[in-house]
Amino acid sequence: MDHPDERVVDLSASLRAAYDRRTGSTRPGQVRNIPDPGSEQLARARTSFLVDEEVEPGVVREPILASWTRSRHYDVDAERLELPYDSDISMDSVLTRAAGPIIREVADQLISEPVSLILTDSDGVVLDRRSGDGGLTHHLDRIWLAPGFSYAERYVGTNGIGTALEGRGPAQVFGHEHYAEHLEDLACAGAPIRHPVSGKVMGVVDLTCWRSDANMMMTAIASTVAKRIEETLLEQSGRRELALLHDYLIACQRGRGAVFALSDDLLMMNDRARELFDPSDQGPLLAEAGEALKAGQRHQVLVDLPSGNTARIQLRPSWTEGNRAGGIAQVQLITNGAVPTPRSTAATPTLPAAVGSGALWAKCCQAVDRHFRAREWLVLEGEPGTGKTTIARATHQGRTPAAHLRVLDAEDAGPRWFADVAEELQTGGGTLVLAHVDRLDAEGVQALCDVLDEHRDTTDPERPWVVATVTAGTGSPEHLGELLAHFPSTVEVPPLRHHVEDVSELVPYLIARLTRGAELTCSPEAMRVLMRNRWPGNIEQLYQVLRKVVARRRTGIVSPADLPAECRAITRRVLTPLEAIECDAIVDALLDASGNKAEAARHLGMSRATIYRKIRGYGISMPTTG
Repeated sequence: MDHPDERVVDLSASLRAAYDRRTGSTRPGQVRNIPDPGSEQLARARTSFLVDEEVEPGVVREPILASWTRSRHYDVDAERLELPYDSDISMDSVLTRAAGPIIREVADQLISEPVSLILTDSDGVVLDRRSGDGGLTHHLDRIWLAPGFSYAERYVGTNGIGTALEGRGPAQVFGHEHYAEHLEDLACAGAPIRHPVSGKVMGVVDLTCWRSDANMMMTAIASTVAKRIEETLLEQSGRRELALLHDYLIACQRGRGAVFALSDDLLMMNDRARELFDPSDQGPLLAEAGEALKAGQRHQVLVDLPSGNTARIQLRPSWTEGNRAGGIAQVQLITNGAVPTPRSTAATPTLPAAVGSGALWAKCCQAVDRHFRAREWLVLEGEPGTGKTTIARATHQGRTPAAHLRVLDAEDAGPRWFADVAEELQTGGGTLVLAHVDRLDAEGVQALCDVLDEHRDTTDPERPWVVATVTAGTGSPEHLGELLAHFPSTVEVPPLRHHVEDVSELVPYLIARLTRGAELTCSPEAMRVLMRNRWPGNIEQLYQVLRKVVARRRTGIVSPADLPAECRAITRRVLTPLEAIECDAIVDALLDASGNKAEAARHLGMSRATIYRKIRGYGISMPTTG
């Protein structure tokens, strides 16, 4: 549909009329401008909010104030934009096919206006951007409001795109209402696009212009364009959804097992599926089934679930179009080949020394355990300090506590190290953990490959179970390819920030280990401080923090005052030694000043503006008294 839709003759005229009817305007064509979006009063209110001072009532609209609060919770940097970029955005999706012709048509009608028309996906990633104003386009490039970049609130703070996604409704943000200062010269209005069958928010239509050109018509235009896209989605989805519904009903009639019907836009399940799978299991199961359906053919997959069970999924596509598919998943629960009795709350098997019951951690432990039972050599990949070696040890001890276990760290690689690896492989049985193999140089990798080659393809059930650990996030060096080929599977160990709920279990366990059973417990207030931290250094960082606590207090109750200063900083990365010293000094000064930032700044010899900026940059959370 590349030609203008016959239903829309004059976009600007029809939208203006609709707006006048909605607002009660008595003069046709009149556009009511918004209050000055660059007002000094609003700018002062934003500054007060950013420095934790009281905001004057009535100055900031309630939706904006709520968005500012969310932005602070997300720890958005108001002074610097840090946006994720997706270099592989799909321009062949349900949304883009429905929206493309409409976006082109509307952009043509607005070509003479100083406004940019933007389409994003449900994560706020810009898919398309149209504008006839060169100056505005250049400015949007500078602030990365361009295809591939995400303008979700958690990255940018208050803005038309992210705030529409968070509020699931139209959002308009003008001038200093933006959380990030780099956006204060702009005005934007976004409207969410919902799938007409499932109601799922699929993306946002946004209009962005200079704040001096802003008016309330922007929201009406965005909402109307979003509505047209939804109508097109309804027309396109009918055939596929009917095919999926037909196959779902037949599958339910033919068997009594668990049946799921799923596509990008729709999910159905029968009563048996609800009985067998609680919500924590449904997520990973459906994610795996959705990916597997894209193969476009009937087949079977096995999925390890957070509950500790394994699911066997029989897949049958109902339709496939490019990289999208919908179909039926018939699921059985299996454990060691036997069908278990369904349980509404399945207990996760606890591995010794691998503490935690969060869904991601439990799923990881279950996957490692499954490879151990099959004696399949395995790579454990994760950030430093996530517990890769701990999981390998715990799996070994949980299954074969009396068997031999050896951990060899590649940091110590040398002639003797390689001889020890060869000896462990020849002796047979037990478990061998090769830690940090990504730190081997090319010569070391080749030497290790030569040692492993002899035992790579043996079917001897007594051969040792070999686990290699590598660090995630830096990319595997090219020379590791031959070595990693010796290990058929890789399991990712999640960072602590992705299962932070396990901090409440890790803290008492680690304290008991550090105090050797002494009576030391963590207060609820201190636990809340620990659980707010992002732990960029993962479990190892938590261990070191608690070691400092235990050095000061051996018995009693740990209070927030007993925690090291670094616990007050909610950072996204591990601080450099110099940054850690500075952060600790700021926290100590704030504690001495009872949270008074001005007094802390005076004590440290820095300006009030500087301490506010550093508090925000380090993510320091402190009570305030003035």
